[in-house]
Amino acid sequence: MSGTATRLHTPEAHGSWSERSLAELGLDEAKLNEAISWASNNETDFGPDIPTELANDPINDHPDNDIVGPTKARAGVNGVVVKDGYIAAQWGDYQRVDMTFSVAKSYLSTMAGLAFDRGMLPDLDAPVVELVPDEVFESERNRKITWRMLLQQTSEWEGVLWGKRDLADRRKGRDRLLHEPGTFWEYNDVRVNLLAYALLKLWREPLPRILRREIMDPIGASPTWEWHGYSTSWTTVDGLQMQSVSGGGHWGGGVWASSLDHARFGQLFTAGGSWDGKQIISEAWLDAMIEPCEHNQSYGFMWWVNQNQELFPSAPPTSYFAVGKGSNIVWIDPDLGLTSVVRWIDRDAYDGFCARLLAAL
Repeated sequence: MSGTATRLHTPEAHGSWSERSLAELGLDEAKLNEAISWASNNETDFGPDIPTELANDPINDHPDNDIVGPTKARAGVNGVVVKDGYIAAQWGDYQRVDMTFSVAKSYLSTMAGLAFDRGMLPDLDAPVVELVPDEVFESERNRKITWRMLLQQTSEWEGVLWGKRDLADRRKGRDRLLHEPGTFWEYNDVRVNLLAYALLKLWREPLPRILRREIMDPIGASPTWEWHGYSTSWTTVDGLQMQSVSGGGHWGGGVWASSLDHARFGQLFTAGGSWDGKQIISEAWLDAMIEPCEHNQSYGFMWWVNQNQELFPSAPPTSYFAVGKGSNIVWIDPDLGLTSVVRWIDRDAYDGFCARLLAAL
């Protein structure tokens, strides 16, 4: 990890972020405004009526497409730019709590990272069934699946979870044959929810409670964020009913948060996992989670990585991203001391935002 992270300012709690002049932060005001204008003028065509948009999404053209988690209408384009731990810019309705879709995957990865740091996941290449002896991992195929495979979306798990068949994850052909676990990458939703379920059984307490206690409260996030599961995703752990959360919002649910709270979450990674002198997430985990997957060089442990600059060519290879449908994007670059959150921008326009923001640095 870069030494830059250790020099970042630690924001105060609950929305009180210190500010510095753009000159002090080394930012060109005119070029920064160009970046903001670019984002604001390139709003996504993903409409505000999210249930309708999800129902009409070709990705969800399969029999298990019913929405089983909460949804809400979205805001307009908004965002936050943080440089060296100080707010440099914020625009739009950046304090509104909104759905963030697959940005939740990066939060879920963090739950695995916390378990890794506590010795609860001593071997990421061990079969999940060894620590989670559950029927969802009992078949000959599913017994081979490791934690790394789930984190990198290469598990090729077969089954039904919360009423959703793995058929929904076969986006490269609903009728395709499954590959050997660990040999094929495809963007997943059912199998991501499987990781959330496995982590719930490993931690033996709801993941939102762990996230609040171990991450969001220590970094001074507001109390407004939420992490939802489905009406169908309740399970019994140690005799108690607990809801397994979703790692996205394609069937509702997922992480809902303001851009400011996403910026705090992102800032933790920009700062090398440290907050106010305390190491919250180990650098060992941060290094592991951005190591490119063998079968997709732009993907790590549920973070998109840019080492080959194929994801966003204008961003440096040191950048990595949490990305959700819509598009909701959290940009991390420890070497630049940069954290950026942009919500509801057209995905094809986002690289243009990257180029313009970098020109302002």
